[in-house]
Amino acid sequence: MMDEEKELPIGVEDFKTIIDCNYYFVDKSLLLRDLVHRFGKVSLFTRPRRFGKTLNMSMIRYFFEKSDEDHSYLFDGLKIAETGEQYMKYQGQHPVISITLKDIEAADDETAFEMFKSVIADEFKRHRVILNSSKLFEEDKKLFYDICSRKGNYAVYCSALKFLSDCLYEVYGQKVIILIDEYDVPLQNAYFKGYYSKMVDLIRSVFSSVLKTNIHIAFAVLTGCLRISKESIFTGLNNLDVYAVTDTKFSDTFGFIESEVKDMLNDYQQTDKFDEIKKWYDGYLFGRTEIYNPWSVLKYIQNSLEDAYIKAKPYWVNTSSNSIIQELIEKSKPPVRELIEELVNGGTIIKHLYDDITYANMRANEEHIWSFLLYTGYLKAIRVFSEDNEMFFEAVIPNIEICSIYKKTVREWFDRQIKEADKSTFFHAILDSNSEIFENEINRWLIQSISFYDGNESFYHGFLAGLLQYSEQYLIESNRETGTGRSDIFIKDILRREIAVIMEFKVAKTEKELKKECQDALDQIEKKQYEVGLKNEGYQHILKYGIAFCGKYCKVMM
Repeated sequence: MMDEEKELPIGVEDFKTIIDCNYYFVDKSLLLRDLVHRFGKVSLFTRPRRFGKTLNMSMIRYFFEKSDEDHSYLFDGLKIAETGEQYMKYQGQHPVISITLKDIEAADDETAFEMFKSVIADEFKRHRVILNSSKLFEEDKKLFYDICSRKGNYAVYCSALKFLSDCLYEVYGQKVIILIDEYDVPLQNAYFKGYYSKMVDLIRSVFSSVLKTNIHIAFAVLTGCLRISKESIFTGLNNLDVYAVTDTKFSDTFGFIESEVKDMLNDYQQTDKFDEIKKWYDGYLFGRTEIYNPWSVLKYIQNSLEDAYIKAKPYWVNTSSNSIIQELIEKSKPPVRELIEELVNGGTIIKHLYDDITYANMRANEEHIWSFLLYTGYLKAIRVFSEDNEMFFEAVIPNIEICSIYKKTVREWFDRQIKEADKSTFFHAILDSNSEIFENEINRWLIQSISFYDGNESFYHGFLAGLLQYSEQYLIESNRETGTGRSDIFIKDILRREIAVIMEFKVAKTEKELKKECQDALDQIEKKQYEVGLKNEGYQHILKYGIAFCGKYCKVMM
């Protein structure tokens, strides 16, 4: 337990702010020790959004950066300080270039490039003190000013980071550390906005200039969700090492391990919340390390401190783009939807593992999407194996939180499908007492749907209630109390008050029991006198349907 309750750093991604303002900090500083051994290398860490990448990049900058301000105190008491002078001697010894591309989300390529210029200009301004040095040529100072003023052309900004590293090396006499955070956000945005190839060209040019054969680099660190294929972005970058969610090295560096979650709950006297947190926000596996979603854990504890009776809910869904899941569900063929259904219902799938993919080839090759879902946190690899010299992974949905994202996306997709469909045949079959067509139409929609059976009867109730939204002339009522009970659904002709429909649902364990369950539903309508209220309202023509479901099959009886 802490001597004083520290504020949780919700949305605080600046390491210095966290230390100076005494926020709660989960110590990941041994990353700094490991990076010392990475001199001469370019490291790409791919992790899902909101898993601590930006905070770690900030910590790296404050540790290594040579500046007029002494930042060594920020690491007092942290694990890196306990490693001794062997590693602490690197503190404050190197110029650092640090940019983030996470905010470059634009509707077109011209706007995106202007935003990129602003990012570069801001980093140049952060280093403008070197303009006082006599070690720089006047021509270089002029170009430096032009970049700060965003006057340079496309070619200037493609090589701007390389130019800045050259200037920093000339002034400080020390090799430069390059930090590029969330490098693939502009690529993802460009993919959905239609200018992907132009953004690939820009990012490739920048990386080729600053990272390839740059003799003034000490080391570089990049973060993102994906390793975009080497052919499209990292051409010729032979010193690149990628650490993805399937790798064991650095596996505990991003996100919270279980002991860190338990320590935090103990510090805030919330240990009774552990089981719920584990069900909702655990379930990730980086290498062989069990990982909790840090954003969701922090949000849950924060809300729990304000309300002891708070229940877990999805937090991460509000921070990440779910566009790929939407596209997967909306544009996929039935076999893919069946795999999603299997996952949502707690099953596993086995797929090829593609360790370098592009957003563009996900449309060309549907198989790539599953690897994308793994790297972005929507799937968990419980097993990675090779077969016939090819890599595969067996995957599940990590936890309740992520499962809820799939379910929400499925519901929204199916609601749109129903809303846009012509349901006249279906609805008229009900009113015309044609139980055979009524049954066929339900089965047709069931086959197209993605079902999840944790709700059983409630799922089918919502499914059918959605299909019945057809005309303002007919009022649909669910679970309305009438007679001596509550019938599942009523349909009433409120314009002419002539015809009404009563529906009662049952769920059968096997298809053989469908007919029996239909009869039980009809018997329940009669026994509980569901028609009494309708007759009192003046309805004389009352149709009664018993409907039984089993998986994706349905039986209808009148």
